[in-house]
Amino acid sequence: MALRNADELAFMRQAGRIAALTLEALKPHLQPGVTTAGLNALAEETLRSYGATPTFLGYQGFPSAVCISRNHEVVHGLPRPDVTLRSGDIVSIDVGATYQGWVADTAWTYAIGSLDATAQHLIDVTHDALFVAIAAAKAGSHLGDISAALQSYVESHGLTVLRELTGHGIGRELHEPPTILNYGRAGTGPILRPGMTLAIEPMVNTGPGWRTRLDADGWTVCTQDGSLSAHFEHTLLVTTGAAEILTSL
Repeated sequence: MALRNADELAFMRQAGRIAALTLEALKPHLQPGVTTAGLNALAEETLRSYGATPTFLGYQGFPSAVCISRNHEVVHGLPRPDVTLRSGDIVSIDVGATYQGWVADTAWTYAIGSLDATAQHLIDVTHDALFVAIAAAKAGSHLGDISAALQSYVESHGLTVLRELTGHGIGRELHEPPTILNYGRAGTGPILRPGMTLAIEPMVNTGPGWRTRLDADGWTVCTQDGSLSAHFEHTLLVTTGAAEILTSL
């Protein structure tokens, strides 16, 4: 787990800001009738306008600038021109920005129109679980403290964490050590040190099962039981105090 110096962090902060600005640019367009391909095109245009490149484009062959996942889709949703947003959908948008060779990664789940109580509860709990996990990311704590805090919060609200997908270290590469599970035991795993950069990303569903399946497109990961799923993510820096979120405005 590499520790970042001041120059490296300056690039990561800028990458994080660009990723956050890209999500902000998409928000006014999250309306019924908008295609996911149209959102992808706007995201790529925004990333490049700030001097960044889309991290996901071409990553392991992925053909789009961002991932857009709806309803029972968990992550890695493939934007398509024939898929339009509908009122009542929940939509997760995952953005990676590479700036001067350094990467930041963020995701947010949005409501399209009015949601039912179950979908709104899912979004609220997953959002709050992210910040519970970030609060546990303190120098001197164990990596497992993050995982345990996240799992405990989610399950205390009657929802399920996805176990086949994880957070990760981040920096020069999109995915670096360590693997950050969304479940686990406090007091286990490596000790966190100032200068570590992590991407924490709770993926939570409404069903009792945590297993996933791969869609026929070869990219989109869905809940196996067809239940709704939400995804939130921030890239952060471990410090001697509270973690610094690099992907916020």
